[in-house]
Amino acid sequence: MRLLVIEDDHKIANAIKKGLAQEAYAVDVSFDGKDGLANALTFDYDLIIIDRMLPGVDGIKICKVLREKKYNTPILFLTAKDKISDRVEGLNAGADDYLVKPFAFEELLARVRALLRRPTKTDETILKIADLSLDPARFTVKRAEKEIKLSSKEFALLEYMMRNPDRILTKDNIIAHVWDYDADVLPNTVEVYIGYLRNKIDRPFAKMPNLIQTSRGFGYKITDLPE
Repeated sequence: MRLLVIEDDHKIANAIKKGLAQEAYAVDVSFDGKDGLANALTFDYDLIIIDRMLPGVDGIKICKVLREKKYNTPILFLTAKDKISDRVEGLNAGADDYLVKPFAFEELLARVRALLRRPTKTDETILKIADLSLDPARFTVKRAEKEIKLSSKEFALLEYMMRNPDRILTKDNIIAHVWDYDADVLPNTVEVYIGYLRNKIDRPFAKMPNLIQTSRGFGYKITDLPE
């Protein structure tokens, strides 16, 4: 999953990026409102974390612009403004959640996970395709009840695919959601990581259907439907 953090405090922004990256999220950072709004309008993010008080364009304005343009990406405000009126203003501007500074990273992570779960049924925290399951909260993957060890990038790729079952995902789709824009992604990087996943998800389970499929000339998908 690819996230955008718009925060002018470099120390806070980099700490958030480091913490979320350790949880297998791809994270881009903007240090002012103008750059942050441009990135939010240009790239396809799964969630945006915005400081309210920003140079250039403030967080409220960013949120309003995105909602006016029908962007439904979840938005979490992160701010020192803690009055009830401030929270009401932020939520009325279109934010989905509001976390006051100072904050514990564990709470931020929990709120991020909760917002990312919203597009799916709220009572289904574990993603499932046939006999394959992925638990985003516990960072675990199982097939046929056998635990599968994945790297953080393999996990992020599999999670993105499982959140979009039966959908053909192009290489550009995958790069946009799994890698941040600072990453050095070569043309065959996606193919390589798809190969890694197949070696762990499909090939050890030869008696079961392959779940990761290639749509030649288009991209990849994960599905329990026959090829």
